[in-house]
Formats: sequence, structure tokens, C-alpha cells
Amino acid sequence: MLLPLLSLLVGSVAGFYSGGDGVVNLTPSNFDSEVAKSDSVWIVEFYAPWCGHCQALTPEWKKAAKALAGIVKVGAADVDQHKALGARFGIQGFPTIKIFAGDKNKPIDYQGARSAQAIASEAARQAQNLVNDRLAGRSSSGSGGSSRGGGSKGDPKDVIELTGSIFDKEVLDSKDMWLVEFYAPWCGHCKKLAPEWAKAASILKGKVKLGAVDATQFQELANRYGVRGYPTIKYFPAGAKLDAEEYDGGRTADDIIAWAENKLEQFAEPPEIRELLDDTVFDEECRQKSICIVSILPDILDTGAEGRNNYLKVVKDLGDKYKKRKFGWVWSFAGEQDKLQDVLEIGGAGYPALVALNFKKNAVLHHRGGFSNEGINEFLQYVIAGRVAPTILRKEVPKLRKATPWDGKDGVMPEEEDYSDLDDMNLDDIKTEL
Repeated sequence: MLLPLLSLLVGSVAGFYSGGDGVVNLTPSNFDSEVAKSDSVWIVEFYAPWCGHCQALTPEWKKAAKALAGIVKVGAADVDQHKALGARFGIQGFPTIKIFAGDKNKPIDYQGARSAQAIASEAARQAQNLVNDRLAGRSSSGSGGSSRGGGSKGDPKDVIELTGSIFDKEVLDSKDMWLVEFYAPWCGHCKKLAPEWAKAASILKGKVKLGAVDATQFQELANRYGVRGYPTIKYFPAGAKLDAEEYDGGRTADDIIAWAENKLEQFAEPPEIRELLDDTVFDEECRQKSICIVSILPDILDTGAEGRNNYLKVVKDLGDKYKKRKFGWVWSFAGEQDKLQDVLEIGGAGYPALVALNFKKNAVLHHRGGFSNEGINEFLQYVIAGRVAPTILRKEVPKLRKATPWDGKDGVMPEEEDYSDLDDMNLDDIKTEL
């Protein structure tokens, strides 16, 4: 009875993923064709069906796969069944997660939290790194291991030591977002966290402040925020700080950064969608930013104010959705900046039209679909994942001419010339003169 029961138990969890989950089941027979020889970025879970942690990860893995659809491919390999595959990649424990980006022979070990949010964020980050490498003409050698700092250590000086006398002024009275670690000097977990905390502080410098409180010395502060163990990390949002929130992310630098950037994205102001009125706007939004989204709308006489505003709403909604990317967002209308349109090769298929411009790399990527939230969103996901082939600009971008800002009103047809006085003219006299 024991053997059939064991088979039943194993069988109940062996089928972790099905076709509808968005997770590709990988085996020795399809791994190279699907992953190793693919241009796509992959994140792969190596698991064993009997592993409790693997079973717990399954719903998060499915959720991450759906979030990454069209951006990063998600796979899973049962290395209890396919031991050769596990040996190939040195799998020693379950689950093990690896990201296959530029150099498929050197996958990146994922060390973050086992949540869909953390998994998807790191996979998307590695995809963005690969895009940046390709645009820069660098060889695809992967994104440099398990942390954003490229293996570099953080500066402990970037962690702000907080005391009871300065805490309110530095943290509560500031408009900055803060992550504060409450620690004890003798705590082993705190010592292990220290280099990761410093690294995150250095990378997040200028965006999020990271502080540390010795809770054994400043017990009143620790009691105020309900600190019961070490280390405890509290989140203080940007702006008014009514109360602290629990930090619930992982304890690697990558986890901390991903968690903080996710919070920044949630509460960041959406970017301004600026009309291309002169070269200054183009310089600030396109020359100085990594990617600039350029929309060329139809003439106001073709759409009216309502139609133009509908197009601008699509762009504004997407600007809000992708605000974490720090793209530049600009717009103009057909013919207003005709020299720029010529260089970017916009308008051949009509208006509205949209492109993603990387000015520093002299490259442009054209959106070929409809001017809708869904269509442009899909295009931007492909841009981020490096699945749109860039076109190298054949001409230098000209200096933009000054334009008159749109007044928000419908267009007015130009007045026709009055030719009624022609009826009074003696055409015979004109013919004689000719």
C-alpha cells in the first residue's frame, strides 16, 4: 500500500504547470531549442515535485508568468525526473531559479524573494539590461550576476545613522521616502544585512533614503514603531508620514531596491506629455533621456479638439503606467515639425504615428499598430524586452523650429479669398492685353 500511496502523492504534484499557465515545461530534449538557442530572455525554475518549497512557489510562479507574458519567457524543469539537466547547471537544492539573458551559457542566479512581484521585477530588469547592452553595441554577456551594483560594494556612509534627537526632523518632517532598519549590534542577521543595506543605499541614493537605528540604544524609537525583533525594517512614504508601514520584501540588495522602486512607481507623479514647441523641449525630453516616446497626431482640422484630446489621453495613461522607466514623452502634429518627422521617418503610413527614440544611440523604433492603449502598451513591452528591431537614423536630427502652442480649441478653416469681383472684369480686355 505504501508504494501506490507514494506514487499517488507524487503524481498529485508532478503536474505543476500546464499550457494555460504561461509556463513552458522544459526537458533535456527541448531545453536548447527553447532556451539556449533563443534570443529571448528566460527565467527558469528548477524543481522537484516532492519539494514543499517548490509547491509553495507554484502559484507565485504562475502569476509571474502571466505578468511577464510577451516580455520574458518563463519555464520550469523537473530535475528530479531529468537529473542530467540539473547536473548541467549545478542544481544542488530546490527550487533553484536562474535567468538566461545575454550569454545563455552563464545564467544569472536569482537570489530575490519568492513572490510574483519580486520575480517579475528582476526578470524585467534583466531584460532591460539586455536591451541597453544591445543599443550600446555591447556584447551580450548577461547582466552581471545577482545584483544591480554589478558586484560592487555599497558605501556604508550612504546609510544615514539615525538617533532619537534627529529622527523626527530627518525622517518624519522630510518629503523623501525612507526605509529604516532597526538593528542590534550583536544581531547576526543584522550583520549579514549590513552590506546589502549599504549597497541598496548607494544605488538608491537620490531617490530613496535608507537609515539605520540602533534599537538597543534608542529603545524609545523602537517601542514607538513596535519593534520586537532584529532586524526590523520600516517604510516611511514620501510626503506626509502619518505612520510607518512594514517592509515585507527580501533582504538582498536586489530585493530592497526592487521593493523601493515599486513603491516609487506607485506614488510617483506621472510624466508631463510635452508639446514639441521648440528645441529646448526636444533637448530636455529626448536628448537627455534614454528613451523618448514621440507621438505625431493628425492636424486639428482632421480630428477636432475632442479627437486630439482622446489621442493625448492614450499617451498620458501610458506615461503614467510607464513612469518608472523615466521615458521622455513629447507630441506634435502632422507637418508642424516636418524636418524631425523626415529624419525619424514618421508619417509614411498616416497619422497618428508613434516612435521610441534613443537619441544617444542614434536609433528609432517604429510602432506599426493602432494608436490605442492596448496597441502601444504591447509595443512598449516589446521595446523594453528588446523584441523590436531598431532603425539607425540616416540623417542628423535637426534643430526644431519654434511652434505656437495648441490652445485646446477646435481648428478654424482658413478664410477663402473673395473672387466675386472677377465677374465685373472685362475678360476681352485681358485677352487683348495678352
